[in-house]
Amino acid sequence: MLAPSPNPNLIAESGHLPGEAADIALGIGLARHKDTPAVRVVGALSEVGAWEMLVAASAATLAVGAVRRDARTIALGRHMLGAGLLASLVKTTVKRFVHRSRPNVVMETGRYERGWFGPNDGPRQSFPSGHAAVSVAVARAVGRACPDYKVAAGVGAGLIVAAQVLRGAHYPSDVMAGTVIGLAAEAAVNRLSGPEGHRHETTP
Repeated sequence: MLAPSPNPNLIAESGHLPGEAADIALGIGLARHKDTPAVRVVGALSEVGAWEMLVAASAATLAVGAVRRDARTIALGRHMLGAGLLASLVKTTVKRFVHRSRPNVVMETGRYERGWFGPNDGPRQSFPSGHAAVSVAVARAVGRACPDYKVAAGVGAGLIVAAQVLRGAHYPSDVMAGTVIGLAAEAAVNRLSGPEGHRHETTP
């Protein structure tokens, strides 16, 4: 079953930034199947990319390394945790400054809102995508420390990012911004901690 299309006249009430109207149209178009069983399942599975899940996984990796007294696993967990927390902090800060109606809300109400500050409730926190920011940051940290898992981590993060658009939680620009935040956060943590101790080669 396809989701109903919003009234374009109601959406047009808000002034748009350059490219914003196209971004809205693309986001709504890609989310047309958000209520189908397949997309619902994909959306539920993508919750592994929520910041709580990834920070917990990062902390668990750090804890396992500490228990085993494995310096490489400790470094991996620390890098994952630092990158994930920084990405989460940045995306939360941006969400406090910018409010934007999520695609699923626009599809249900026909109204689109975007502006500075304003409501900090979930339906108006579309920009940027936290799932994209944190999953990309953690995946990049894993890929940097464990090159053998770089592709798998990248593909996993990519699927999480794509799912946010398909489920109507975010517009394409939201996940693009989240991806940039994730990459920048991981790069900053890597620069602060230095390259030593990050590389964790796997053995057959």
